Amino acid sequence: MKKNGKSKKIFYFCDYFIVIFYYTIENMILNEREIRHAQVMEAAKQMMIAARTAPKAKGADIIEVITVEGTDIALLSSKVHELGEKMDLKFMFRDAKNILSARAVVLIGTHPCKQGLDCSHCGFASCAEKPEMVPCAINSVDVGIAIGSACATAADCRIDSRVMFSAGLAAQKLGWLKGCQTVFAIPISAGSKNPFFDREING
Repeated sequence: MKKNGKSKKIFYFCDYFIVIFYYTIENMILNEREIRHAQVMEAAKQMMIAARTAPKAKGADIIEVITVEGTDIALLSSKVHELGEKMDLKFMFRDAKNILSARAVVLIGTHPCKQGLDCSHCGFASCAEKPEMVPCAINSVDVGIAIGSACATAADCRIDSRVMFSAGLAAQKLGWLKGCQTVFAIPISAGSKNPFFDREING
């Protein structure tokens, strides 16, 4: 039977949606192994925002947050190992090897900024008496709160993490957070087991 113009339009219209339907089905299958890295990086971005929005003394926006991945993690590992040799600290050798298991490393540090509170938390009677190279204790507290917020976000995303002094110091020596003191690292991963715990003590 010959189709009229109206029926042809309906036929083509339905045909179009059949094609779209099959295309959607074919693209609904997501393999977790294939999207894992992208998901970890998305979590890292959320961690950085969490660190930024964490409470800070007097509302001063003095922290810096970056994330490194790929070959930069290898560079960071090498620097941690170098510091371990220089400082004769065996746990740094373990950490240098350990962060190679990370898919990304979030780094959080603070610019030095005297708060003018004369609280003596740094060990000196007043902010005026505190030497420039001595970190402000309140700045260090700000970094700690930011780290806690970032790690809580990682946990919310079911991403494995651990706070590391060693990798943070290495990043500071590499100058990755310009002008920052008190830098800490948070390596993150997503696997069947958290690679940052149950490690060899002197490995």
